Amino acid sequence: MSWDLLFWVLCFFIDLALLASNFYQLVILSDLEADYINPYESSSRINYLIVPELIVHGVLCALFLLTWHWLLFLVTLPLTCYMANLFMKRKHLLDVTEIFRVLSSEKKYRLVKLGFYLIFLFIIIFRLILSAFNSLASEEHTVDFF
Repeated sequence: MSWDLLFWVLCFFIDLALLASNFYQLVILSDLEADYINPYESSSRINYLIVPELIVHGVLCALFLLTWHWLLFLVTLPLTCYMANLFMKRKHLLDVTEIFRVLSSEKKYRLVKLGFYLIFLFIIIFRLILSAFNSLASEEHTVDFF
């Protein structure tokens, strides 16, 4: 098994974890909007996931930089910088008293991230399949895309 294939399998599971975390946060915000959950519970559940999501996304971005995948690094860099900027300004956590005021903007932010991770998942699946094909094929039949 080649290292490239292992790298794309790792990226697949990292992106899947980010996608699931973001979907969970979006479901909690929708439950809060429908008044199925109280504001304290929803903000504590979401705040529990924000810092690990930032760390995992930063690791994914650093993996692309260290493995010389420049295009994917440049695609993930703006979201990483935005999330790091929120962390530095201490605006990354949801406040219980302000949650209803920022509910629609937080849902839009989570939807944009969900779309980003979903598109990124398709790119990673494509690269994973391409890497699996290249590891099984002989030298003259390998395919190289970006």
